[in-house]
Amino acid sequence: MEPTFWQERWARNQIGFHLPEVNPYLQRHWPRLGLADGAKVLVPLCGKSLDLMWLASSGYRVLGVELSEQAVEAFFSEQGLVPRISRRGAFMVYQADLIEVWCGDFFALDAEALADCSALYDRAALIALPPLMRAQYIGHLDGLLRPGCQGLLITVDYDQAQKAGPPFAVTDDEVEVLLGSHWVAQVVEEQDILGESWKFVQDGVTRLEERVYQLTKY
Repeated sequence: MEPTFWQERWARNQIGFHLPEVNPYLQRHWPRLGLADGAKVLVPLCGKSLDLMWLASSGYRVLGVELSEQAVEAFFSEQGLVPRISRRGAFMVYQADLIEVWCGDFFALDAEALADCSALYDRAALIALPPLMRAQYIGHLDGLLRPGCQGLLITVDYDQAQKAGPPFAVTDDEVEVLLGSHWVAQVVEEQDILGESWKFVQDGVTRLEERVYQLTKY
């Protein structure tokens, strides 16, 4: 998928993937990671998620990565934050308090930028990418994050033949194939959410599950 796809989605306000509240899975399962106070958390394809604020208010340093400048500016404006803006390589970096958001292509990130990052939170990145890009994304993550990194991954799973993504269906088997060589991925919650997902029902989807994985990189 080309970067223009997501930029156009933001420009047209086609952001059904944006949650207007903090993700409840994050609130329930993040504490079980047992991270040190002040740990830095990578949040890929973060949009203007309120999850960034929740992580920061819980005492973590947050490094979000987002392609859309509109999304980044909307986040800081809506949260009443006035960011300092600087350029770092291919990225414009917006920083306020414990939150920094790197505006640019995730695949342009290098390991130096994440040298002190010890956690990962992926609610909207893996499921935003088609199959080949999912493999590229995980491969890039493997090169960025050090062993011992912990995190949460949230996926959706449904019959992809019934509806085109995004969000794309990511099966439990695919998670094992993608992450199995460098990560331990344990399912900590699974929910049937079809009844609360009217757009999927309208499109003829007959099964829709969300899964939450606890991750540890080795």
